[in-house]
Amino acid sequence: PCRRCIAWCKDNHFFANGWLGWQKSRKHVGRRVGKWRFSHHPSSLWPAPARSKPKSWQEILYLQEIALLLHNKLKTIEMSFIAHCNEIFNQAIRDYHVTDNVDTPIHNPYERDSIENRLYLKCWIDTVQWHFEDLIRDPHISPVDGMSLKRRIDRSNQDRTDLVEQIDSYFRQLYCDVKVLPEATLNTESPAWALDRLSILALKIYHMREQAERTEASAEHKAKCQAKLDVLLEQQVDLSTAIDQLLEDIEAGRKYMKVYRQMKMYNDPSTNPVLYNKK
Repeated sequence: PCRRCIAWCKDNHFFANGWLGWQKSRKHVGRRVGKWRFSHHPSSLWPAPARSKPKSWQEILYLQEIALLLHNKLKTIEMSFIAHCNEIFNQAIRDYHVTDNVDTPIHNPYERDSIENRLYLKCWIDTVQWHFEDLIRDPHISPVDGMSLKRRIDRSNQDRTDLVEQIDSYFRQLYCDVKVLPEATLNTESPAWALDRLSILALKIYHMREQAERTEASAEHKAKCQAKLDVLLEQQVDLSTAIDQLLEDIEAGRKYMKVYRQMKMYNDPSTNPVLYNKK
């Protein structure tokens, strides 16, 4: 932990308040998307208790452990919302590749009603669909298996679209009280559809890195993939920055927060002529 966290814990006997004090402080300070409201130093989170010096080496060790926990937690809180999204996307991709099987059931580690749960699920769907697309390009796949897989891809695409619109609804609710400035402008895409691109970009990076590190591949192949990986990593930084800026603009009223529905017609039996003409 940083010296400030250690010093504050020692000076103010943090363990007397314990984790409950930190949780209460979160409720008082609150958070917002874009940038977290906390400053890093813990003294800004809640009033310090009466000072008392550690009385034993066990107490000192305990304070150091608390300081480390506090430091790591606050550094996580301090990161931008989009950096947090990238971490969740990478977590979902890693979790899928533990088994690397499209039939692996999802075990979402986040609370059901949280935005983190939706982001993890979004990237999980993208990851499974990535591998669906690999499988269906097998030149030796049977017509029956190919058609079955195509149906699964269609369902996955619809689930992905529905989930993106759920995430956009979260942002619309989050920013519902923002006073839009008279000179506010529109954006070409909503925050959730930008996050959709970021999720898929995380998948491209993961699989391009695999190719760049393939031991049995030729040096030429690995060099080409490394060059592509470098471009993808730059794109990830640029896109992450742009989405962070978009959220800040929406929160400040400089951009409108609007949800754009995809209105997919081919999955709807009332708008797909092949389906409604066969009734």
